[in-house]
Amino acid sequence: MNELIVVALGGNALQQGKGPFDANSQLSVVRGTAKQLANLIKAGRQLAIVHGNGPQVGRIVLQNEAAKALTPAMPFDVCGAMSQGMIGYHIQQALGEEMQKAGLQARPVTLVTQVLVDARDKAFSNPTKPIGMFYSKEEADAIAEKQGFVMKEDAGRGWRRVVASPLPLEIVELDQVKALLKAGFVPITAGGGGIPVVQSGEGLVGAEAVIDKDLAAWRLAEGLGAATLVILTEVENACLHYGKPEQKTLGKLTAGEMRRYLEEGHFAAGSMGPKVEAALRFVEGGPGRRAIITRLDLAQESLDGDRGTHITA
Repeated sequence: MNELIVVALGGNALQQGKGPFDANSQLSVVRGTAKQLANLIKAGRQLAIVHGNGPQVGRIVLQNEAAKALTPAMPFDVCGAMSQGMIGYHIQQALGEEMQKAGLQARPVTLVTQVLVDARDKAFSNPTKPIGMFYSKEEADAIAEKQGFVMKEDAGRGWRRVVASPLPLEIVELDQVKALLKAGFVPITAGGGGIPVVQSGEGLVGAEAVIDKDLAAWRLAEGLGAATLVILTEVENACLHYGKPEQKTLGKLTAGEMRRYLEEGHFAAGSMGPKVEAALRFVEGGPGRRAIITRLDLAQESLDGDRGTHITA
C-alpha cells in the first residue's frame, strides 16, 4: 500500500494575499495547489487533505449579517459547514483535473466533517478567535447585549465577535475517511478544522467555535495511523527569532528540542505556534512518526529530502 500522508493546507494554498476574494480567483489559486498535490500522488503517496477556512468563513458570516433583514442568519457552525463545502468543491474540482492530466484516477471527494470538542474546554470561558466584521464600541456593546456574543477589541482596528478555539478530541467521521481511503479516494476532510460539535444527550450539537486546522490534521493523522503529517504554510522552515537579525532556520531536529523552543516562546500563537504544537502532538503520540513544516511548492522535495523543518522522535 502507498505511504499515507495527511496534508494540512495553509491559507496561501487557497487565496493569494488580500484578494481578490471572488470564487474564480480562489479557484485559480487552488489549481496551482492541486498541481503540487497531484505530484505527491503521482510519486506513489496516498493523501488525506485538511484545509483552512479563515477568510472564507469570515466572508460567509459577513454575508449573513448583511442579509439578515432579508433572510435569517445561519449559526456559526452552519457557516463552517458552508465553507467546507465551497472550499472542498474547489479542491475536488482542481485536483480531479490535475490527476486526470497526470494519468491518475481522478477520485477526490469532499466529506463534510464534524470534530468533537469538550463543552467544558476552558477555551469556551475565554473566547479569543475573531470572526466577522469590525464594529465601533457602541455597536459592539449593542450586539453583545442583544445577541449574547462576546465582543473584543482587535488590534486597534475596531471591535469584533470572538469565539472559542477548543482542542479537537475526535474526528467524528473517521470511519468514513478510512473507508474512502480504502476504496482509493482522496478525502478532503476536516476543512477549517472541522465543524465543532459537543455531546448533548445521545446526539451531537454544533458549537460556536473554531478549531485550529493544524490540530485537526494532527487528530486525523493520529486516527488514520499515518506515519507522516505535512503542514504546508508560507515559509520554508520554522525559525527561531523569526524576522530578527539573529534569525535561525530549523531543519532536522527532535521533538524534545522543538518542544523546548516552543515553551521558550519562539513561535507566535497566531501563526507558527499551532503548527509546531500540532506537529509535536503527532510525533510524540507514537513511534516512527515524522512531521514536516514547509512551503507548498517544496512539499515533494521535503518528503524526499531535507527541505523544510523535520521533526522526529
